Amino acid sequence: MVYSSPSLMSTGVDHGPREALSRLSRSGEGAKDARSVAFVVIAMTAALGVGPAPAAAQQEPASEAGAPLSVDRAIELALAQVSVYQQAVIDERIAAEEVTQARAALLPRARSASTASYNSPVHHPATASDSSLNPSFIAQNAVHEYQELLGVTGELDIAGGLRAALRKNRALLDAAHAGTQIARRALIRGAREAYYGLALATAKRHAAEQSLAAAEEFERVTALNADAGEVPEIDLIRARLLTAARRDDLDQARSGERIAAAGLRLLTGYGREQAIVVEPLDPAPAPQEVEAISADAIRRRPEFAQIEAQKRAAHAEIGIARAERWPHLVYSLDEGFDSNSFAAAEFRQHRGLLATANLDVPLFDWGASRSKQRAAELRAKSVENQTVLLVRDLDQQFYTARDEALTAARRAENARRALADAEKNDTISIARYRAGEAPILEATDAQATLANQRIVMQQALYDFQIARERLREAAGE
Repeated sequence: MVYSSPSLMSTGVDHGPREALSRLSRSGEGAKDARSVAFVVIAMTAALGVGPAPAAAQQEPASEAGAPLSVDRAIELALAQVSVYQQAVIDERIAAEEVTQARAALLPRARSASTASYNSPVHHPATASDSSLNPSFIAQNAVHEYQELLGVTGELDIAGGLRAALRKNRALLDAAHAGTQIARRALIRGAREAYYGLALATAKRHAAEQSLAAAEEFERVTALNADAGEVPEIDLIRARLLTAARRDDLDQARSGERIAAAGLRLLTGYGREQAIVVEPLDPAPAPQEVEAISADAIRRRPEFAQIEAQKRAAHAEIGIARAERWPHLVYSLDEGFDSNSFAAAEFRQHRGLLATANLDVPLFDWGASRSKQRAAELRAKSVENQTVLLVRDLDQQFYTARDEALTAARRAENARRALADAEKNDTISIARYRAGEAPILEATDAQATLANQRIVMQQALYDFQIARERLREAAGE
């Protein structure tokens, strides 16, 4: 597409023919010459995209005042914002902490336990000495008891439940890491789509401005010829209708551009009033880039790593459920004292080593532990089924994206040729109308076709960009 530059707009390309038309139209002899010059100007305007911009379009939006934001910079900003990706990073860190906790459960834990207790004497002692020596509660050792134990405690993993829990948490950490990669790729895809969406909206606005400029010029010249009696009033009405349609297209294009810019601002963290400008769409799609991407790379996608990790976690959960039906042995080894007095003799007498072991043997739990094991086995089977579905889904995504990209490349090439033909058609139709060989409908239809082809061209370029990015994601790049 060809866009009018400010330097070209400021020269006599526009205003010179306008002044000549005005002078010719004011003179009776020059009415026909005015019509000839006018339609030459219209043909040049429509074909080259050069013409006077409408009053609202002569000044570029404030968002175009700064340097364009590159797609890589937009992705960098999006990754730094609060998003599902950032939440996935936090979830991965949580999973790493849970691995640390599961590993620590296999190791002995050091502890220091200090206890001081008072137990009232017996209420009816047999002798006076019993009143101060025998406690009221028989479970206590003395009226005053002081205990300090320093040692280790833990569980011997004779059933394998703790090791299975560690394997499960490690697998969940791998799944969380793969989930982080998936969320990152999804965010990058969303940022690219928002970026290219704004580029498309901007291109549509530019095309709408060009079409409106050509329609306004056509209406102006038609009005001059109608005033001179060279064309009927119906031609002027149709020219005004064409201008109204192009003005509506421009309003819609500007609204679409504002909406697209708001979406990109949301992802990149730009302020509501902060200017945001993007680079134009790639005007030359390369189908060979699409053909070079192979389906063999699909297996590199993080979704496969995630589903494999989930499968390992499900099998580890079976081990955890099975271990509940096995004995559990908890041990402790301590050194310290348990005395009724801090007197040196009493203290030395009641200090030493204390080793305990507690063996818990499950006998009957109404089938609860076996039910947990069956549920874990069913979850493992479910993950295996999800693996089959995932392979089918990702294969379909790859070939769908590949077909869309190749189709968009062909559409872009076809739209480029159609745009050139539409420009020629516009020039010839206006020339035929100027010569009185065609009705005004032919000229207005040609301008409408040209405006539509400009949008079709940009839409095809956008579709190729999006399909190519989806294909790269589907291939695991």
